[in-house]
Amino acid sequence: MKRPVRIAIAAVLAALGTAFLLYGIFSGQALTVLRKATLICLECIGIG
Repeated sequence: MKRPVRIAIAAVLAALGTAFLLYGIFSGQALTVLRKATLICLECIGIG
């Protein structure tokens, strides 16, 4: 695959990833993910 095509594909995937990340943040899912991650970590070390 030629270099410009690879760069274009990488740019599109990066933009898509950023768009999904922003969608998750603005729809209020960041707090939910943080809460679940905290619970998993606390269970893993035996506190929760």
